[in-house]
Amino acid sequence: MALPPFLTALEGYDSTFAQEIEKIASLSFQENSLDERTRTLIALALDTVLGASEGVASLASQARQLGISDQEIADTLRLAYFTSGCSVLKTSFAAFDKKE
Repeated sequence: MALPPFLTALEGYDSTFAQEIEKIASLSFQENSLDERTRTLIALALDTVLGASEGVASLASQARQLGISDQEIADTLRLAYFTSGCSVLKTSFAAFDKKE
């Protein structure tokens, strides 16, 4: 697997590190116990939570090429919101006095 487009500049600054990142990317996306569809949807959810818009667009495109429907993408994004949004809600309770 090649470096994601946003990391290609790293090759010019630190080619050794770029090669290591490329190895990690290949390891992460290689065929394993998770099928390609599942790996893509997990990566999509994580990029969404991290605010990586370019990654989300790229992964959604890859998902569609794998036959993943827009509904499956939407369901994945709902899960991403729920899991990340709940921590925001929990943390926000610190703004209020605890009621017994």
